Amino acid sequence: MQVWGIHNDTLTTELIDEKFVSLAWDSMGDLSQIPGGREELKTELARQTPEDSHKAIPIWAGILLRFRDEIRIGDVIVAPYKPDSTINIGIIRGNYEYVPGAQTHRHRRRVEWKKIGLSRTVFTQPALYEIGSAITLFKVSKHSHEFLAALNTRTEDVEKVTAVVERAAATNVPEDDAPDEPRASRIERHTRDFVLEVLQERIGHRQFEEFSADLLRALGYQARVTAYSQDGGVDVIAHKDPLGVEPPLIKVQCKHKTATIGAPEVQQLIGVQGAGELVVFMTLGAYSRDALALERQRPGLRLVTGAKNVKLRGVTKQSAIDPLPLQKVG
Repeated sequence: MQVWGIHNDTLTTELIDEKFVSLAWDSMGDLSQIPGGREELKTELARQTPEDSHKAIPIWAGILLRFRDEIRIGDVIVAPYKPDSTINIGIIRGNYEYVPGAQTHRHRRRVEWKKIGLSRTVFTQPALYEIGSAITLFKVSKHSHEFLAALNTRTEDVEKVTAVVERAAATNVPEDDAPDEPRASRIERHTRDFVLEVLQERIGHRQFEEFSADLLRALGYQARVTAYSQDGGVDVIAHKDPLGVEPPLIKVQCKHKTATIGAPEVQQLIGVQGAGELVVFMTLGAYSRDALALERQRPGLRLVTGAKNVKLRGVTKQSAIDPLPLQKVG
């Protein structure tokens, strides 16, 4: 059984909803109709791509060959999910297939997803470096034990999954476990991983409320933390005007955890939303599909992930900016 990593950055929820992983190169047509191996794929790529891209053809041919021929049913796939900076892990359940009716990414493999929305903080930094490969499809070798450990846990509790992964990492240290030096294009991603880990491990819930209020102030809002244990589910109150008398009133709930936030928790926040008020949910983790559906359906509701928290904090540290409307804080 081989563990593979894949980047499908241009696709979003359809990967999970329709249970597949995929490649672009739609102009290539059905790869199963191209006989032979790498050389034949290179020939077709050369015919399909501009001449100034021909230097990349050997790499592209290798990716297409692995996706079509080398991946086996039963192999494990690790898929970093860029929109909310989480990681999905599944098992390949189908051979290569070409889906001509798909709008994009027509080269596909069916996947049974086992772990969805895992926080990047579950895994060690060397493991995150490995799946940060610049190549679209690649083998995960040095730290496959961490992803297999997460896959095989029977719990969805992030802390318990993390503990299992930590034990696997401690007992399977590669001989050369020095972290790969990140390229310039990856430095920001790994910096965010580090900041998110610090927020998870070194501050408590009350401090996270203060962090959230401070973030809103940096974005141009007036914000204060509510009285502890007497907030009725609202941890931070924010306004745009200094006196707090002009609408809208913004109510913020903070959850200092990396577990996926579900629709019931978001519904509780919606329950305290009054007429003309806005509500924001801030966490260190991600949100379930049902929770995200509520955000799309409900005006004045914004769900801020851990990755978005870190990204916004980075923006406010880099430059002074004008107050942002709530829809830009989602």
